[in-house]
Amino acid sequence: MKILYFARLRQVIGRGGDELDVPASVKDVAQLIDFLKARDEGVAHAFADLRTLKVAVDQKHSFLTASVVGAREVAFFPPVTGG
Repeated sequence: MKILYFARLRQVIGRGGDELDVPASVKDVAQLIDFLKARDEGVAHAFADLRTLKVAVDQKHSFLTASVVGAREVAFFPPVTGG
């Protein structure tokens, strides 16, 4: 699975993404976050406050409860504003 980190998350983690084999036990975004945090201190730090974390599963805005089973890409980013 391709994991992408954008904006501030990319800066904190120190890279724009990962290509990982995610265990079959990881069924939703929340479980994916727990898996990522457990394997990497930078991710744990970047994902310390999930209240402002946005996610897209296969390029569709999603929630922490969204399934990642069969997903090819999960992207994490902070809230985006524009003008």
